[in-house]
Amino acid sequence: MVKGGSLSEQDLAGARAELGEGKAVTVWFTAAAVGVPAGGSAKVVSIGDPPEGDFVQVRPAGSRDTMFCAPNELTRVRPTRKRAPKAAVPAPAPAQQESAPAPRAPVPTPRSAPAPAAPALTVVPPPQAADGPSARSTAPPSSAPPSSTPPSAPSSAERARPSAGRAPARPPAGVVVTLTATPEGEWSVEVLVGKKRTVRPTPVSPGEVAKAARALPPVVTEAIESSLEAARTRQLERVERLRAELEAAQRALQDLSD
Repeated sequence: MVKGGSLSEQDLAGARAELGEGKAVTVWFTAAAVGVPAGGSAKVVSIGDPPEGDFVQVRPAGSRDTMFCAPNELTRVRPTRKRAPKAAVPAPAPAQQESAPAPRAPVPTPRSAPAPAAPALTVVPPPQAADGPSARSTAPPSSAPPSSTPPSAPSSAERARPSAGRAPARPPAGVVVTLTATPEGEWSVEVLVGKKRTVRPTPVSPGEVAKAARALPPVVTEAIESSLEAARTRQLERVERLRAELEAAQRALQDLSD
């Protein structure tokens, strides 16, 4: 959940001032935003004046398209991100205490036959390896400290498991494109994404409408062509009327000049 209130009048005034100075204004979507994930960031493109309806135009991060939002759908308070707890590293095992080598037992010297000239010989057999810790202690101690067992890597199932508290992805919203024609033959288009009006009524030339109508089903093409033909007839009548008025004005000007 995104904490922080929606855009206030002070926030909107500050954003207008920063946009006027050419600075980038970053906002975040609140839970009231439709069609976009809460907590996502966006750059403010423009702020409508007067403020009516969805008058804040933004460009979501990672997208080239823009959309219009209401102040309650945006905030200037950056949402806090939960950090994953660090894995506990086991403490290194204490080094085994080196035991002192066992003392060798003295070997009795056999007595030889009494001979005044020959000295007594002492035979010392090599020490026998004993079982247990004392036998292992005869090897020279290693200078490298005992290595600790590294923590096991997470399994693929644990990596694929979604983190707790993350909201499921919302399905994409539907898009509605509306073409509108006035009795004078002026056309405009507007776009709705879900409940949000991303494109306000924008003028479109009748020629572009006629090109688009040719790619639509025949019943739609016929309706658009009939509207264009009616507008064409009205414009021709207007041209004839203005031409007659111009000729009358020229005759009156000529009479005044004689």
